[in-house]
Amino acid sequence: MNVRDRVASLGEGVVIAIDALRANRVRAALTILGIAIGVFVVVIMSAAIKGINDSVAQEFEKAGPTTFFVNRFPISLEGCSDADEDSCKWRRNPPLRLVEAAAIERLPTIEDITISTGASAPAKYNDRLLSSIRISAYTANWIDVDGGDVVEGRTFTPGEESNGARVVVINEKMAERLFTGGDPVGKVILLSKSPFQVIGIYREAGGFMSEPSPRAYVPFTAGRRYLNLWIDWIDFTVKPKAGVTRDEAIDDVVATIRGMRGMRPGTPENFAVITQDKLFETWGKMTGIFFLVMIALSGIGLMVGGVGVVAIMMISVTERTREIGVRKALGATRGVILWQFLIEAATLTAIGAVAGLFVGWLAAFAIRSATPLQTSVQPMAIIVAFAASSLTGILFGIFPASKAAKLDPIEALRYE
Repeated sequence: MNVRDRVASLGEGVVIAIDALRANRVRAALTILGIAIGVFVVVIMSAAIKGINDSVAQEFEKAGPTTFFVNRFPISLEGCSDADEDSCKWRRNPPLRLVEAAAIERLPTIEDITISTGASAPAKYNDRLLSSIRISAYTANWIDVDGGDVVEGRTFTPGEESNGARVVVINEKMAERLFTGGDPVGKVILLSKSPFQVIGIYREAGGFMSEPSPRAYVPFTAGRRYLNLWIDWIDFTVKPKAGVTRDEAIDDVVATIRGMRGMRPGTPENFAVITQDKLFETWGKMTGIFFLVMIALSGIGLMVGGVGVVAIMMISVTERTREIGVRKALGATRGVILWQFLIEAATLTAIGAVAGLFVGWLAAFAIRSATPLQTSVQPMAIIVAFAASSLTGILFGIFPASKAAKLDPIEALRYE
């Protein structure tokens, strides 16, 4: 079959496939629905993962590319077993201490260090109660590390932090829910039954993680003194000086903490230094799980659609047995018949792919419009969706197409 004949056969196959849709509406609808679901899952989950990854990158970049974190425990706890204490030696890690933070701050390679801890507690203003909000206790330089802006009022000063002043900065979501449109600045609220004066309203930096839940920020000393925040769970965010590489700063911090803890050379650290690279790596593993779920759900939809392709194509072969016999009697080869029926099967799945792509694009646009998540349909997702649907049509259409191609022309002509 030359190229011209193939093109003509392609057009004929598409027309016949559309006729089959009209003749077998229920089966065709199930086929299209199955393929559409499979393609929709690929499109919307890839768009969501892309949006989430971009937002996570923005979150990590808020603190600056060289900023790193010192935690009591590592971010990845692989290999740990509740029954095996030796496999989770990190459980015996001692808490970070304020004297260690002070020593790090004095290092010539370090620009700044932020100490933080947090917990959940109720918040109340007059008769309005939020049963559980996130309270974060920070040292006074927290905005320099976390990013964002105080859009009304101010943040707390180093003096207020060191003196344990009962002041609080709340985010816009908490202001909206607790004050319902009124001006919160200057008002006194209760955090875990302890009075704090609102001195500012904070707007988080961009990114989906900043889609706010009610949150309050208090001076570190006040959090320890009045809210009983756990001192054993403090973390450090460390910012190197300009011109100092991240690795140089990490080496100095690690050496300082090891020295203060009297750790011998070769002894593994009993604390964790977490870089943005490690955070991205951990996040990549999480998105990998989403990807596997996407493949599983998409595969189920394509399987349903594939079964529908087999059903419709077998009916089409049966109804057109005599037509196949006539075509073979006029010289059509097995390859010509096989090609035509495969085109019909691929057309059925392509229609489902277009439907799934369109609905997926609408869903991605709706998410982008309604949330801070910047979802977008990626060209590769479109290519994969159409490739998967076409492959489904060919794989599931090969049996009925092969059956049609193998029909004996004489027996086919006698078929009624």
